[in-house]
Amino acid sequence: MIEEIEVKSTKRNELIDITDNVKEIAAKSRVKEGLCIVYCPHTTAAVILNENADPSVQTDILNKLNELVPRNANYSHREGNADAHIKSALIGNSRIILIKGGHLLLGVWEGIFFVESDGPRSRKLVVLVK
Repeated sequence: MIEEIEVKSTKRNELIDITDNVKEIAAKSRVKEGLCIVYCPHTTAAVILNENADPSVQTDILNKLNELVPRNANYSHREGNADAHIKSALIGNSRIILIKGGHLLLGVWEGIFFVESDGPRSRKLVVLVK
């Protein structure tokens, strides 16, 4: 089963919690034991799994990414979003989450986040449950 999630970012750099969207797709699939793949078909965005209990973790991640890959460095790519391409390449555009007993096998504090690095934009993520 393949479904899409629409995500609208409001900032240039942002983490958006998509955990509930992915859980809903996994539940709808009725797969008891399997895999859930969350794929981001955009070259300036990514997907991560990380803590979703304390929002300061999201802030720390974004701040460190911006420190490691600053927006206005001496890049060859002249569209003004080279940093977003690099962040996407470093983080990765997909995640695999196991399904056990019909539920995503996430840690107690773990959530699934869309990582926007070139917003604000409207994006689509693809979720495969098998």
